[in-house]
Amino acid sequence: MQTKAVLSQADVTHVLDAAQKEADSNGWAVTIAVADDGGHLLALRRLDGAAPFSADVATQKARSAAVGRKETQVFEEMINGGRTAFVSAPLQGLLSGGVPIIVDGQVVGSVGISGVKPDQDVQVAKAGVGAIA
Repeated sequence: MQTKAVLSQADVTHVLDAAQKEADSNGWAVTIAVADDGGHLLALRRLDGAAPFSADVATQKARSAAVGRKETQVFEEMINGGRTAFVSAPLQGLLSGGVPIIVDGQVVGSVGISGVKPDQDVQVAKAGVGAIA
């Protein structure tokens, strides 16, 4: 039988706190979503001033990064690069800002950020991931 790491609630809190610290230090009002390896939401933190819409977008980015096993920026670039048929994939949140959390070569969860420019969403997500990975 194989075994793998999983995110604990303490891990999720570390991710949320690190992502929020990055967003706060830049004055960015974002929503932070953390999902497990199956894309199921473990936590959501909408910072003061973040648009309500960002809660759903961040959640979908986290889900897509987890089940797609790669950064959602890859999907966005694929679509923008001409592979428009990929928009029919059964995923939402195919925009930059979703980053998988990888431990020992296995995806154990993901972070999705929404609320600022794409590269800024990624920056905040990677700060969250960096707290444990």
